[in-house]
Amino acid sequence: MSAAQPPARKSKWFKSSYSGGNATECLEAAYTPGVVLIRDSKQPLGPRLQLSRRAWAQFIADVPAC
Repeated sequence: MSAAQPPARKSKWFKSSYSGGNATECLEAAYTPGVVLIRDSKQPLGPRLQLSRRAWAQFIADVPAC
């Protein structure tokens, strides 16, 4: 896992289906070739976390459903 700067091309970002209307606490993710990017929705131009697709799948599997 590493911090990544935005890729040159636009990424399609999405929020979790569990995200409510509260705009103060939300992460967004984007699928790109080979990696998944994660960012703070309040700072869309800020740093991004870059995970391999395998690490992302493991993260999703380990997070308990709300």
